[in-house]
Amino acid sequence: MKPLTPKKPAKDQRERLILLGLVDLYLETGKPIGSNTLRENGFDSLSSATIRNYFSKLEEEGYLKQQHSSGGRIPTALAYKAYAEAHLKDPLLTSEEKRTIDPLFQKETREVAAYLQQAIESISEATRCAVFLSAPRFDQDFILDIKLIGIDGNRLLCVFVTDFGLIHTEVLYADKKLSSFTIKRLEAYFNWRLNGIEKPTLDPEEETLASRLYKEVMLRHIVSYTNFSAEDLMQAGFSKLLSYPDFNDAAALASGLSLFENKQMLRTLLNETCESGGLRCWIGDDLLPFAPDATSCSAIVIPYRIHQTVCGAIGILGPNRIPYRHLFGQLEHIAALISESLTKSVYKHKISFRSPKPSHLEFKKGHPGLLLEDKT
Repeated sequence: MKPLTPKKPAKDQRERLILLGLVDLYLETGKPIGSNTLRENGFDSLSSATIRNYFSKLEEEGYLKQQHSSGGRIPTALAYKAYAEAHLKDPLLTSEEKRTIDPLFQKETREVAAYLQQAIESISEATRCAVFLSAPRFDQDFILDIKLIGIDGNRLLCVFVTDFGLIHTEVLYADKKLSSFTIKRLEAYFNWRLNGIEKPTLDPEEETLASRLYKEVMLRHIVSYTNFSAEDLMQAGFSKLLSYPDFNDAAALASGLSLFENKQMLRTLLNETCESGGLRCWIGDDLLPFAPDATSCSAIVIPYRIHQTVCGAIGILGPNRIPYRHLFGQLEHIAALISESLTKSVYKHKISFRSPKPSHLEFKKGHPGLLLEDKT
């Protein structure tokens, strides 16, 4: 019996392999790829002339381009799309990446909002991309502390710090100029109303002002906490994009980050991923409906879950030249870790969560989700 010889890939299959091989090599080196370079990196069964013929055809089809006639080829956004599609179900996660990632996200805590904020900072470090995340509202939260900061003579910044690690701010207006000493006394009054400890001594005029401002800011907080029509958004890692040559120019960087300026479109991108239930990728002109100026960028988004229920999504934004296969693997693993940690945390600390409703929510007396004062 004659030994079986392996069949050569069909011509169209060879063209696809050459395209994927070139993109792989370009992602690794960042340099235009010539036929000899590709031949020396896994395609030694083909002659340089044959590879150049494939290059010419791929260029005609819009997958490759040349910066000058005698130079190598570089991938277009169309090539990145083909590469991403080929590896969407074939992500790559090295054991070293897994060892680095695991301790960053495996955590049980009552401070679920702070955990998510820390998580997106860690994702930015791991992926070297800007990160955005949508989150539900977590109930059983209460205000731990209130800070008042003078902005100018008549305006104050009121900062709430909650048990879950949320930070909420409101700007308050006083009809007279306030000294730093008066602001400290107002802050002491706010915290006395919150926890009932150590009532400060205020003159009648200060107490009247403090009472009015306290009622105003608390009612604002109740309304914003109870009635919400869109997911809470978190974002981080904008400065990571400065490390890419694609964003050396300030105008290019601003255009790339334009996606973050339209919160509605950002939420739409995240919600589409939540509805699909799996990892999604937008490259180049795929982002036109969301941010027309961000077409030199790519976004990868994946949902995360609590108790197997999709409750939000994690997205990263970078230039078109990013290591898609590695990022797919990292994000899938990170989403699984976040889902596991949040599920354990809400179960252990008996925390419920709510998704936004676009219609007006009726405020129910005795709503369990918000405690204005720590009665314990």
